Amino acid sequence: MKDETKKVLCLNKKARHSYEILETIEAGIVLGGPEVKSLRNGGGNIKDSFAQIRNSEAYINNLHISPYVQANIFNYEPTRQRKLLLHRREIVRLSSKVKEKGLTLVPLSIYLKGNLIKVEIGLAKGRRTYSKKDVIKDRDVKRDVAREVKTWKQG
Repeated sequence: MKDETKKVLCLNKKARHSYEILETIEAGIVLGGPEVKSLRNGGGNIKDSFAQIRNSEAYINNLHISPYVQANIFNYEPTRQRKLLLHRREIVRLSSKVKEKGLTLVPLSIYLKGNLIKVEIGLAKGRRTYSKKDVIKDRDVKRDVAREVKTWKQG
């Protein structure tokens, strides 16, 4: 099978900071033509979006896709609820985890895979303020150690 490259259209940097990502899932998304063109032009924002499972269907809310300029009357509402395409067993498994353990579904990125637009959803657990600070501190320590090792090898 061909190795398909991913072109990231939108990235949710805030999600990896605010949540501990336990698992990631790739899902399709139902979009109209002007929305696809707008996303390809960089008109998407997933900063404040979240995913929900209702009536055995998965939806993404607050995903902002800017109106496509050339589409004028055929544009959709920018923050409308959009359906996610997942297998039935994935939806059942995710809904049970979300109900049972107090986890949430957070969109991490939107990207092109071949000609298809996909959404990477993370099963996430919220972080406390002190754990966010610990993560930042650990990352800074690792960066400093790597920098010291690099200068030590060169010298």
